[in-house]
Amino acid sequence: MTDPDRRPGRRAALTTLLAALCAFSSGCAGGATPDSAHPDQAQSKENQMTQRVLIAMTSHDEKGATGQPTGAYLPEIAHPYAEFTKAGLAVDFASTRGGRVPLDGVDDADPASAPFLDGGALAGRVHDSLPAASVDPSRYAAIFFAGGHGTMWDFPENEAFARVAASIYERGGVVGAVCHGPAALVNVRLSSGQHLVAGKAVSAFTNEEERAVKLDAVVPFLLQDRLVERGALFQPAAPWQKQVVVAERLVTGQNPASAAGVAEAMVRLLHPAAR
Repeated sequence: MTDPDRRPGRRAALTTLLAALCAFSSGCAGGATPDSAHPDQAQSKENQMTQRVLIAMTSHDEKGATGQPTGAYLPEIAHPYAEFTKAGLAVDFASTRGGRVPLDGVDDADPASAPFLDGGALAGRVHDSLPAASVDPSRYAAIFFAGGHGTMWDFPENEAFARVAASIYERGGVVGAVCHGPAALVNVRLSSGQHLVAGKAVSAFTNEEERAVKLDAVVPFLLQDRLVERGALFQPAAPWQKQVVVAERLVTGQNPASAAGVAEAMVRLLHPAAR
C-alpha cells in the first residue's frame, strides 16, 4: 500500500507550500526578503532618487579697480534655493575659490534672504562653499549659476565650473543661470567643441541694464555682446522686467526679477510631471 505522503501530487503540493513560506521568511537560506524588512535598504533607495542641484557662486568681491564691493547677489541665491527645496531637491553650494562667499544685494526685509543672514545654518553652508575644482558633476542633476557683478571677473575663465556645466548638460541634466550668472556660460564648450549657448535662445543682464547702473565701462565685457559672439540667440525684455528663456535643458534669466522663475523652469525640466 502506498504512503499518501509519498504520492507525487502530495509531494509537489508540499514542495510548493515550503517554497512559498521560504520566500517570506528571513531565516530561510536563499529566500528573498521584502524591502520593508530592511529599512536601511529602503532609505538608501530613497536617497538615490533625491536629485541634487548645485548653486554656483562668485568669489570676486570688487568691481574692477573702483574699490566698490560686489559679490554674489543674495536674492539670486535665496529665491532659487527656496524653489529648489520646495520641489524636494537637495542643494549644495560651491564658489570659484570655495569657502566664504562675498554677498551683495543683502536685504534683511526679504523673507527668502533672511535665513542666509545672522549666522544661520544656511549662512554657514554658503560660507563653507565647495571650491569649483573639487565638484564632482556626477552627483548633480542640475547646476544653477547665481548672478552678482563679481561673476563677470571670475566665472568666464573658471575651467572647473565650465567642465561641470558641460558634463551635467551632456549627461542629460539641466544648466541654469540668471542675471550676470550667464557669464559662466560664455566659455563652456561641449564635447563636440561647440559652445553650449551656440544656436540657443538665452537671456542675461542686458547692455541697457548695464548702462543704467553705470557699470558698462567697469565690467570687463558686456555680457549680452559676449553671448551673441558665442552664437547665442539673445532675447532681451524691457529693463528690470522678468524674462526667463528655456532652450532644451538650458534655462537663463535676465535680472534679479527672473531668479525664482529660472529655478521654477529648472524644476519643471527635472520633474516633467510637474509641468
